Amino acid sequence: MKLVIAIVHDEDARFLVDELTASKFKVTKLASTGGFLKAGNTTLFIGIDNSQVDLVMEIIKNNCETRKQIVTAQPPVTGAPGTFIPYPVEVKVGGATVFVMDIEKYVKL
Repeated sequence: MKLVIAIVHDEDARFLVDELTASKFKVTKLASTGGFLKAGNTTLFIGIDNSQVDLVMEIIKNNCETRKQIVTAQPPVTGAPGTFIPYPVEVKVGGATVFVMDIEKYVKL
């Protein structure tokens, strides 16, 4: 048995959850926040059999695309605030961070 933990961009989460549930996978969805851009993410927990790992990874890959976004740089926490001039920066957002973990025991009560 495996536990897949997938951290995905909020924009991708709805379509990903829809496809996972249509494929008969049970998904637990939690709201989370990314550390770099402080943007909304969704963390999904998916319990699966060992043989289903490749299928779940393919579904995640097909629904979580990386894209470019323009953001304004935030002022540094330290230093004089009047000397900072914000400027736009292009960053990659989206995609997925996925952890696949072995599960020793699974109990549903």
